[in-house]
Amino acid sequence: MPDTSAPAPTPHAPPDQAARRRTIALLALPIVAGMVSQNITNLIDTALMGFVGATAVAAVGIASFANFMCSAAITGLAAGVQAMAARRKGEGRDAETAIPLNGGLFLSAVIGLPLSLLLIFLAPQIFQLLSDDPAVREIGVPYLQARMAGMMGLGMNFAFRGFWNGISRPGIYMRTIIAIHVAQISLSIILVFGYFDLPALGALGAGIGTTLSVYIGTLLYTGQGVMLARKNGFLERLPRLETIKTIFSISIPASIQQLAFSAGFTVLFAIIGRIGTNELAAASVLLNISQTAFLPGLGLGLAAASLVGQALGRGDPADAKAWGWQVARIGIVVMAIIGLPMVLLPTPILGVFLKDAAVIELARLPLQLAGSTIMIEAVAIIILNALQGAGATKTVAKFGVGLQWGLMLPIAYVIGPLMGFGLFAVWAWFIFYRFIAAALFAWVWQYGRWQNIKL
Repeated sequence: MPDTSAPAPTPHAPPDQAARRRTIALLALPIVAGMVSQNITNLIDTALMGFVGATAVAAVGIASFANFMCSAAITGLAAGVQAMAARRKGEGRDAETAIPLNGGLFLSAVIGLPLSLLLIFLAPQIFQLLSDDPAVREIGVPYLQARMAGMMGLGMNFAFRGFWNGISRPGIYMRTIIAIHVAQISLSIILVFGYFDLPALGALGAGIGTTLSVYIGTLLYTGQGVMLARKNGFLERLPRLETIKTIFSISIPASIQQLAFSAGFTVLFAIIGRIGTNELAAASVLLNISQTAFLPGLGLGLAAASLVGQALGRGDPADAKAWGWQVARIGIVVMAIIGLPMVLLPTPILGVFLKDAAVIELARLPLQLAGSTIMIEAVAIIILNALQGAGATKTVAKFGVGLQWGLMLPIAYVIGPLMGFGLFAVWAWFIFYRFIAAALFAWVWQYGRWQNIKL
């Protein structure tokens, strides 16, 4: 699937706000489209499990976050690839922009394959820690093992995403991720329900379909790299040891932050699971809906990372700072609009994924609260990604991990299982914690020490 469109223009500090908004749109819209397709398929898997039952919804929800947690060690490589590719583009060294990608692919293979084998073996023990419901574990463990088999391909796909976005060619990422998820939807439906005389595998079928689509994506990305990125150094040579060290210096803190973030969500699910299985099913759907609604904010954050990295590569830290704030302002407006249906139509939205009226009622008020505050949460994710684009992954990890594990999770446990306030109180505290994170990251961005990082 070659990219026949012209590359998005490299930003060079447009003179007015309208021109800056157009530049952001050219970069962000394809990223957002690709990411929306990604989470729509997660919602489809959740919806498919709704026909199987609330236990399957809960099992797939907690397994998905366990997989997210376990894959953080390898998907974090994308932060290093994107930051370095964007910086090289800003420096005018286009022939070297794919060298970090080569390193990311190499590290994905070296780390991903043994990690997959280890985690498949440990999946029953991991799930034992996350749920005390035997029915949830019986469905969730095979699904988790199927997802973990895709670790190497997932790392490679994230490295490709970082490269294409970093050099301002997000259309390639968009079309590839859409193709991946068309394959995922098709395979999951066939394997879950047993069409074409295949056995109906239920949740396991959804896991197998997802992993097969990951490797289809790896093949698509590689083919496009050969056709379109050889001039950028794709597969020409491995990076020098210095470049590998730089990738690690950026990616390891990003991986730690992602690991802690996803592990924190897994622990949050475990905390909610101690309240009840219905609450766990409701939380799984709430998070899937919120994540899908939030994807434009995350896409804007990835665009900010590229714009900031390219500005720093040009030697213009003031422009890099301005890009971060500009993208954040756009994110507030966009996410306020996206949150409205969650506030006004919570029951119909939840009814797409849940068939049990009691579970829908548990999720209704938390969904309305999430929709009414999502624009503030967008600031946190946009500035977080902008900091990563500047190479400030250590700062992001330090503050992100400290807030989540030192503040959010302990209080969530006290509010929920210990004090018995239920799902709504835990969810309200979770959203308030995201407000604190937004304020902290905004302060770090304004303070500006990240402007001096060299890559």
